[in-house]
Amino acid sequence: MGAEGTVLRGSKRLITAGAMLAGLMAFLDISIVNVALNDIRANFGTPLDQIAWVSTAYAMANITVIPISGWLLKRFGFKRYYAVSILIFTAASALCGLAWNLPSLVCFRILQGLGGGAIIPTSQSVLFSRYPEKEHGMAGALFAIGAITGPLLGPTIGGYLVEWSSWHWIFFINVPLGLIAAWIAWTQIEQPGFVSDRSPVDRFGIALLALGMVSLQYVLEEGNRNDWFEDKTITVLAVVAAIALIGFVTHELEHEHPVVDLRVFRNRAYAAATTLNFLVGTAIFAGSVLLSLFCGTILHYRALDIGRVFLMGTWIQLLIFPVVGKLVTKVDPRLLLVIANAGILASLWLNAHLTAEVTTAQVALPLFVRAIGTGFGFIPLTVLGVASLPPAQRPGGTALFNLTRELGASIGTAWMSTTLARQVKQNFTFITSHVDAYGTLVAEQRTLLEHGPGARLFDPQGAALAVLNQRIGAQALLRAFNNSFLLLAVAFLAASWVIVLMRRPQRGAAVEAGAH
Repeated sequence: MGAEGTVLRGSKRLITAGAMLAGLMAFLDISIVNVALNDIRANFGTPLDQIAWVSTAYAMANITVIPISGWLLKRFGFKRYYAVSILIFTAASALCGLAWNLPSLVCFRILQGLGGGAIIPTSQSVLFSRYPEKEHGMAGALFAIGAITGPLLGPTIGGYLVEWSSWHWIFFINVPLGLIAAWIAWTQIEQPGFVSDRSPVDRFGIALLALGMVSLQYVLEEGNRNDWFEDKTITVLAVVAAIALIGFVTHELEHEHPVVDLRVFRNRAYAAATTLNFLVGTAIFAGSVLLSLFCGTILHYRALDIGRVFLMGTWIQLLIFPVVGKLVTKVDPRLLLVIANAGILASLWLNAHLTAEVTTAQVALPLFVRAIGTGFGFIPLTVLGVASLPPAQRPGGTALFNLTRELGASIGTAWMSTTLARQVKQNFTFITSHVDAYGTLVAEQRTLLEHGPGARLFDPQGAALAVLNQRIGAQALLRAFNNSFLLLAVAFLAASWVIVLMRRPQRGAAVEAGAH
C-alpha cells in the first residue's frame, strides 16, 4: 500500500509506535465525544436537537477524506501527508477544547475530522509499508488493535475523563500524543525513490465526492431524528446525495486520472471482501449502538458503567490479533473468516435473548464472543481483499476498504435506530391489543393500590391502568431490542455467502498486500 510500490525505511519500532498512536487517536475520536454531549450542551446552553452536530460534523469530514487518501498519498508522499494530517488533527483537537460556543466547536470538529479521516487509512499503509513481507500479518494485527478497539473503548475513556475532569480533556488529551506521533512521522519515515504523481487534479470528481458524501452522512446521522423523508431537508439532501454519487461514479470510471479508482471493484475477490467488510462494520457498530441503548434504557446503566461493560467484553481481541497475525500466512484466510462470522452471529443471537434481569457478566458475554469473532476476521478480510489487487491499485483500494467499514457503521446505525423505534410502536400496539383493561392483571394491580398508603388520594382503576401501561411500554421496548438484534443477525447471515467468492491468495501475496 505504499505509494507506487515503494517500501518505507526508518526505525521500525518508532514508526510502529507512531502509527499505532495516531491511528488509535483517530479511531477513539469517532466515539469518545458521545459520552460528553450532555456536559457540552449544559456548558454552552445548546438546545437538545442541535448538540448532535458535534458528532455529525466529525463524521461528515472523516468520511469525505478517507476515499481520496490513496490519491493524496501518491501526490505528497508518506512523510508530508502523514505528518501534516496528524498536525491538523492535533491542532483541531486543541481548538475543540478551547471552543467558546457550539458553532465554533462544530467548525473545529470538521477540521479534526479532515485530519482523522486521513490518519486512518494512512496508518495502515505506514505499518504495512515498513514491515518486511514475512511480518505483514503482524502489521495488520497492530493496526487492527486501534481499528476495532478504538471506537469501542472511546466511551469508557471519555467517561473517565469527564468524570475526573471536564469535557475539554477529551480533546486536550490528543495534543501531546499527536505531537509525539507527528514528530515520529516527520523524523523517522523515509521513502526512497518516491516520485510525486503530478497528473491533473480531478477537481470535478473531488467536488462531486464531497457533496455526495457530506449529504449522505447528514441524511444517515439526522434522518431518524427528523422522521426521515417526512422532513424536507432530509428529502432534498437524499436526492442531492444520490445524484452527486451516481455522477461521481460515472465520472470516475470515464476519467483518465480519477481521484478514486473505482475500477478495483471489477476484481471479484476485492468486491466480495469489501462487501463483507461493509457488513462487518454494520454488525459491529450497529450492534454496539443497540447494546448501549439496551444497557441505558432497560438496565439503567450510567454511561461509565456501559463503557466498563464494553471493556469487559472486548479485551480478548488484544490477545487474538497477534496470534491471527501469524496464522494468516499459514492457513487459508477463508477458514478464519468462517470462525469470525460464526462469532459475530453467535453474539447477535445472544443479544437477541437478553432480558431485563441479566447480570453484568451476561451482558458482557455476547461482546466477548463477538470480540473473538472480530479478532479472527479483521486481518484475513484485509488480506483477502487487498492482496488480490495489482500493486498500482492498492493505495486507492485500501482507502475504499476503510471507507466501506465506516459506511457500514453509519448505515447500520441509522437502520437499527429506525428499526428500534418502529419495533417499539408495533410491539406496544400488539401487547395492548391482547390486554383487557378490566382483566385479571388490572384487577390485581387495582387491589394492591386500594389497600396501599394514600389509596384515597387517587383513582385506583386509573392508577392501575397507568402502571399497566408502563409495564407494557417496558415489555415492548425489550421485545424491540430482541427483534432488532435478531434482524441484524439474519441480515448478516444472509449476506455471509460472499466468502465463497473470495480466492485464497498465493503464498506471499497475502503479506505483499500491505506493502503497497
